Amino acid sequence: MKLQARDERNRTQPYRYSVAASDKVVLGRAIGEHLALELQNLARTFEEMRSDKLTEIARLMDDAPRVWFLGLGAEEGLARLGRLLFSRVRHNVMQLGGSGEDWASELAMTGPRDVLILLTLAPRPRILRPILNYAKTTRMKIITITDHAYLAQARRFSAAVLPCHIATYGPVPTHATMTSVLRLLAIAFVGRNPDAATRRGEVIEAINEELDLME
Repeated sequence: MKLQARDERNRTQPYRYSVAASDKVVLGRAIGEHLALELQNLARTFEEMRSDKLTEIARLMDDAPRVWFLGLGAEEGLARLGRLLFSRVRHNVMQLGGSGEDWASELAMTGPRDVLILLTLAPRPRILRPILNYAKTTRMKIITITDHAYLAQARRFSAAVLPCHIATYGPVPTHATMTSVLRLLAIAFVGRNPDAATRRGEVIEAINEELDLME
């Protein structure tokens, strides 16, 4: 009778089922908790974002002779994604990667009015500071996508900063908000240049057809 009463109590609001050993658990947390935290990060990031800042960044990218992406460490993959997204909607989109540690040769290709989109979270390699110093000397416009802990420092060298909430359980970082912000930037750019973006897409599609690369 006691067991039955306890079971009925646990099935009645405001009580909740506790996490059982059979529930799917990752890093000591239920999958639902991870989902809730990611949704909270996304919601807070976009609630704090100003539309006029997106418009200004889209204008800078539109005026830029070249757009560069830079991510070091875990953010290198985000920079590659950014280059891929924007190369589909505009020309002259590149990634700074220090191929073979030859940073000088790559930086020598940059110039005034170029836009550098920096994606960065801690820990940050030492090479980042001299790269940013060179970019500032060259009069590149730096757009930084980062976390709030780096916000004040990023404002010192950036034309614009897009701060992201990155709360997470355990030592594994989350890049969900940064990825979504990248896509939002691409959408803002296309909104400013719909005809040019369409023509760019048509050229890419025609080349794919000619090379027979896609199924």
